[in-house]
Amino acid sequence: MPRCNSCGTVTTEGSHFCPRCGASMAAPEPDFARPQGAPPPPSAPPPPQYYGAPPYQYGPGRPSQTTNGMAVASLVLGIVWIFWVGSILAVIFGYVGKGQIDRSGGTQGGRGLAIAGIVLGWVGVGTLVLYIVGIVIVAITDSGSSSQGLRFG
Repeated sequence: MPRCNSCGTVTTEGSHFCPRCGASMAAPEPDFARPQGAPPPPSAPPPPQYYGAPPYQYGPGRPSQTTNGMAVASLVLGIVWIFWVGSILAVIFGYVGKGQIDRSGGTQGGRGLAIAGIVLGWVGVGTLVLYIVGIVIVAITDSGSSSQGLRFG
């Protein structure tokens, strides 16, 4: 069985190139053919190691990223306030979803959706507070003025 002159790998009979290093399996040139003191002939670049498509070298890969459902629910409830109950739920779902996304290690996406839901939820909660304060102010000022205008007796 012939051996590769470069790496010593045993090859099959009739091989033209070494399967391990790609070196030519032709018989080495005898030393007497080169005159003494002459530099060695330039070597040709080694042939490519693979013929055809390169082998698969990508590894296990990264798991696909899914969108967190709580983040989506937070955004939807932040957009549709549903008598302000939706805004409170948007804030809750947004913080829960954002926490789940941060702990997922990159397997879940939708952090921006969760943040948008949190912001819209707080806008809704702020609007609810302003609405309640407005109703209280109107009720206080209206009750004092209407009782003075009506006198019985």
